[in-house]
Amino acid sequence: MSMDARVPPAPSPVRASPDEAGLRRDQGFWLLAAAVSTIAPHWVEQPAWVGTLCAILFTWHIRRLWRGSAAPSRWLLLPLTLAAVVGVRLSFGYFLGKAPGLAFLAVLLSLKLLETRSVRDARVAMLMCFFLQFGLFFNDQSALSAAFALIAALVTLGSLVALADPASTGRKRLKMGVILLAQGLPFMLALFVLFPRAATPLWGIPNRTATSGLSDSMSPGTVSGLILSDALAFTAEFDGPPPPPSERYWRGPVLGRFDGRTWRMSHGPLLDRPRYMPSGRRYDYRIMLEPHDQHWLPVLDYPAGPVQGVSFTLDFQALNRFPVGNRMQFEFSAFPGTVAGGGESSRRLDMFRQLPLYGNPRTRALATMLKAKTAEQTVEHILAWLAEGRFTYTLQPPLLDKDSTDIFLFDTRMGFCEHFAGAFVFLARAADVPARVVTGYQGGRINPVNETMTVRQSDAHAWAEVWLAGHGWVRVDPTALAAPQRIERGLEASLPERDMLPLLLQPQYSWLRQLRDHWEAIATGWNRGVIAYDKRRQRDLLEAVFGLDASSLPVILGASAIAIALLMAVLYYWAQRRRASHDPLDQAWARFSAKLARHGLARAPSEGPLDYARRLAAARPASAAILTAICTDYARLRYRPSVPREEHKEIGKLTHSINRLVLKKEPAPS
Repeated sequence: MSMDARVPPAPSPVRASPDEAGLRRDQGFWLLAAAVSTIAPHWVEQPAWVGTLCAILFTWHIRRLWRGSAAPSRWLLLPLTLAAVVGVRLSFGYFLGKAPGLAFLAVLLSLKLLETRSVRDARVAMLMCFFLQFGLFFNDQSALSAAFALIAALVTLGSLVALADPASTGRKRLKMGVILLAQGLPFMLALFVLFPRAATPLWGIPNRTATSGLSDSMSPGTVSGLILSDALAFTAEFDGPPPPPSERYWRGPVLGRFDGRTWRMSHGPLLDRPRYMPSGRRYDYRIMLEPHDQHWLPVLDYPAGPVQGVSFTLDFQALNRFPVGNRMQFEFSAFPGTVAGGGESSRRLDMFRQLPLYGNPRTRALATMLKAKTAEQTVEHILAWLAEGRFTYTLQPPLLDKDSTDIFLFDTRMGFCEHFAGAFVFLARAADVPARVVTGYQGGRINPVNETMTVRQSDAHAWAEVWLAGHGWVRVDPTALAAPQRIERGLEASLPERDMLPLLLQPQYSWLRQLRDHWEAIATGWNRGVIAYDKRRQRDLLEAVFGLDASSLPVILGASAIAIALLMAVLYYWAQRRRASHDPLDQAWARFSAKLARHGLARAPSEGPLDYARRLAAARPASAAILTAICTDYARLRYRPSVPREEHKEIGKLTHSINRLVLKKEPAPS
């Protein structure tokens, strides 16, 4: 036996699959950019330690990429993961929920970057990026959130292009990302229009995050605490001219029970429509309400019913069927000239005369002195006494302890709207006049960009209602006695402490208000066109445009499936045409195959270029060298995982060779 026979042949090198290939530095930085742009919008909603930990892990990843060092051991990352689990549980008090789930996923993504060693690992990290971008809408569906998600998705798609084509430039990666987003746009629109709408979020996880706004109770300092917030409460769009400022009272919780310090809502039956006959001038409007996680809805006096999904109380409150945990749109009609509550029962009127047995003796004595023969005269006497009392409207009233009404009326004489409303109702009840406190919002500023009225938390207000025979419930706003500018000109014109106002309410920052007006006009259009697209609007659109019975779920699902299938077919056809018209290598290969087909050597659809080369060489031995070279070079350039920049010249050479053959600058194979 020869020596050659005894020595086994050397094994052929095993080439790693593309998924197992290592990452280049530029690919690692693109992946980092995708993770940062994805996690950054979540930092506002997460505990400070989550953002700090992610920043530290990102810095660690940058250092590793810059130095080209290996990924840290998984035995080091495992304790960090377990610590993140404990930290999330301690920070939120629970683990199964939107907020803790997103916080934990953000930490996991940051850790995943550190252990990324291959293309497969990078793709897993990008899938996590896409999920976190989707999770951004769990808490907020605003236009700003959509913009952040769109930017992050574009960077993530660019990262995917970097993995598929390492030789591409950054500009080409972003351009391809834009193309991929544009290709997905028709599918997004089809699903948005046709997919069945749900009244509650599809993920079905309750919102446990804190929300700001009026509550169903009022004590000294409750409303004044909201005045310092410039957050948007809701926007209103009227079909005609809006009501004047004196009629912009947005009714919220009505408080009829008093325990000596705190006013609370009284409970009663829920009605489909209020118990009064609307009359007088009518205002039709739509409100886009920000989430406040309660049932009550702000409405102008006096709302008409019925309204789908809305109930009314005997106190003329409007209540949504479930807490408003997401941005929602409602449509109402208001009749401010209505006589409301004229038929109140004696039992209910007695309830609105009740006071605690003890407390505030000076106020009770004053009420006895001001009491007149009729309720109308009594109310006039109370208002006259308050007007002569030289009270001060302020955001910094002194703290009130026991007998708070006595201290406010006779000692400090300084307060905010809840002090005035509460003291007036106490005086009226002590004088045997049925009265109650109403909280809500007063005012509203017209946005000059889109003529929409914006109402903010700083417009929170409290006023009173008294019951007068023949007139029903009549609004009384005792705050106007101390600050008449509050009703006509807004909060900023009535408070002496201008420096305590929210930044954008201060006059020197009018240019910032102008910028905010333009942004809020954009956000309002988004909210009304996208967020407010509910089940009813979907039904109206599909019936009007497509003639579909939108009340049938199978019809909606069938239409969605057909639309998606048609879009996929159109996109596939476009992609094939685009590839055929833009790829010079495939163009040359198509001409080469067509040339040989005319000589009886057509390529079968399932025949690869190497098999084709062998058949051509057998059929045309004289031209076997050039035919085999062309087929082999085409297979090498077309089917390798990526084409480095230095091989672009080889594509040009091969294309030139094929063109010379096809254009008969060389004789055809014989």
